[in-house]
Amino acid sequence: MTLLIATNSFSQIKQKTRILFVLDASQSMLGQWSGEQKMNVASRLLSNLMDSLKSVEDLEVGMRVYGHQFSVAAGDRSCEDTKLEVPFNGSNGYENIKTTLGQLYPKGTTPIAYSLEQTKNDFPPCSNCRNIIILITDGIEECDGDPCAVALALQKNGVTLKPFVIGMGLDVDIIDAFRCIGTFYETKDAESFNNILSVVISQAMNNTTVQVNLIDAIGDPSETDVNMTFYNSHSKVIEYNFVHTMNHRGVPDTIPLDPAVKYDLTVHTLPAVSKDSISIKPGIHNIIALDAPQGYLKLEMNGLNEYDKLKCIVRQKGKMKTLYVQNFEETTKYITGNFDLEILTLPRMYVNDVNIRQNHTTKVFIPEPGIATFSLPNRGITSVFLENENKLEWIYNISPKTDRETIVLQPGSYRLVYRGLNSRNVIYTKEKRFTVKSGASTQVKF
Repeated sequence: MTLLIATNSFSQIKQKTRILFVLDASQSMLGQWSGEQKMNVASRLLSNLMDSLKSVEDLEVGMRVYGHQFSVAAGDRSCEDTKLEVPFNGSNGYENIKTTLGQLYPKGTTPIAYSLEQTKNDFPPCSNCRNIIILITDGIEECDGDPCAVALALQKNGVTLKPFVIGMGLDVDIIDAFRCIGTFYETKDAESFNNILSVVISQAMNNTTVQVNLIDAIGDPSETDVNMTFYNSHSKVIEYNFVHTMNHRGVPDTIPLDPAVKYDLTVHTLPAVSKDSISIKPGIHNIIALDAPQGYLKLEMNGLNEYDKLKCIVRQKGKMKTLYVQNFEETTKYITGNFDLEILTLPRMYVNDVNIRQNHTTKVFIPEPGIATFSLPNRGITSVFLENENKLEWIYNISPKTDRETIVLQPGSYRLVYRGLNSRNVIYTKEKRFTVKSGASTQVKF
């Protein structure tokens, strides 16, 4: 069973679907199409659709119309000619839409962008609703608006899913202008309009199932127990968030996704794997496959770990970006490959080109540290250096507020450099060599 679901997710309460029809009633809808006026075709087939949708549970319908109130001669008023004729109102919507369709007469121009923008106020607040727009038009934007930008804003703000657009006999040279708005369908006659309308309603109402196969190194979908996020490929907002799960049959569990949306998928492995522009086919079981072979890394100490919460920075080989900060004695899963480790000991230790293999636990051991206790003549400016091939590497500064401190150090040869706080001459600088051994305590005094 799927464990976690986030934005636009499915819960124990079934989601309500709200479909807003945005209908073109501009002057061009008076044109003939299949031997009949376009407006008559749209009205008749939408009325028939209302009759078939009445029995569908958890569905509400509404309708916004544009181009029906003012003639083209009305100038600027015609470019704001849009109205929510049938608001969402439970079961009354179906009959109200049929009544409104019978009263429409095409008059004006085609303010598509403005009409889409107004739909943001058409959907009453609802925490468990899928809001869908079906735009039906026979013409292109005529009021200098940008329907693409408006449609994207609606999706980014979570107002609606990606709109459906049904074109009624559009010219070939303007069809591409509609593809950016949403999922576009062109119809050439009344029969194809009716068929496409049925397809769109089916896609709007049915949650298609999807199975995500996380493929291991030998080609089996065995990887699981990792979070995965589905983003809207168009708007980039989060649509769903799941924890990948194997069902009781030992195969990846199926999840319900809305086929109206194209998705970008990120699987939050270390590092993450992703797949973009995923199209979901409605009405069938879809399988999405990603290569995600993984193995394990465990960090251990040869002896007693004297450090308090020792950590290790893990990076992909050759990259500076921190991939993960892993605790010692912790076993963590990574995508197979080579990694560079920076272990936050004193001094820091670097282990490069660590190989992680499929279903294998790679263990990295480091030497047991020692303990050094410093006793100073007085408080001062004091630093600890590692001696390495005749070079001094700074390791640690002792607090100037104390004359005694104990720190955990890795085995090696060191030098303590000290000058009292009240000394004003560099010649009073003192230094002392000392050695730290694994599991041993060392007293350092001047």
